[in-house]
Amino acid sequence: MGNVNKAMSEATRKNQEFMMETQRVQLERQIHMQNEMREKMMSMQIARSRELLYWFGSFYVIAAIGMITGFRRTRKPGTLVPLLPLSFIMAYQGDLAYGSKLNRIKMEAENILMFERDLVSVPMGVPTPSSIDEARERQEENKRLNKALHQHRSGYY
Repeated sequence: MGNVNKAMSEATRKNQEFMMETQRVQLERQIHMQNEMREKMMSMQIARSRELLYWFGSFYVIAAIGMITGFRRTRKPGTLVPLLPLSFIMAYQGDLAYGSKLNRIKMEAENILMFERDLVSVPMGVPTPSSIDEARERQEENKRLNKALHQHRSGYY
C-alpha cells in the first residue's frame, strides 16, 4: 500500500511539474506574440507617418511656391505668413517620420512609467475576476429589468 501511495504522489508531482512547464511556455509564447503584434502596429504607424509626410511635403512645396510667387507680385509680406506654421508642421512630420522623435517619445514614456506612474494607473484599480463577474451580473440584471419594463409599457405580459 505504501508503494502505491508513493508512486501516486510521484506521478502527481511529475504531472504538476509538467503543467507548470506548459504554463510557463504558453505564457512566454503569449508575451512574444503580443510584442510582435506591438512591433507590427508601430511599424504601421511609422509607415503612415512617412506616407503623410510625402503628401504634406508635396502640398508644402506647392503652397510655398504659390506664396513666394504671390509675394513677388504684390510685395505684401502677409502672403508669406502661412509659410511659418506650415514649416513647423512640416518639420514635426519629418522628425516623426525620419528623425529621432520616436526615440524621444519612447524616452518620455519610460520617464512617465518610472516617475509619474499615477498618471497611467487605471481608475478604481485593475479589474479582478470577481469585479468582472459582478459587472457581468449587473449587466444581465439590467437587461432583464429593461426587458420587463419594456414589456410592461408596451402592454405585453
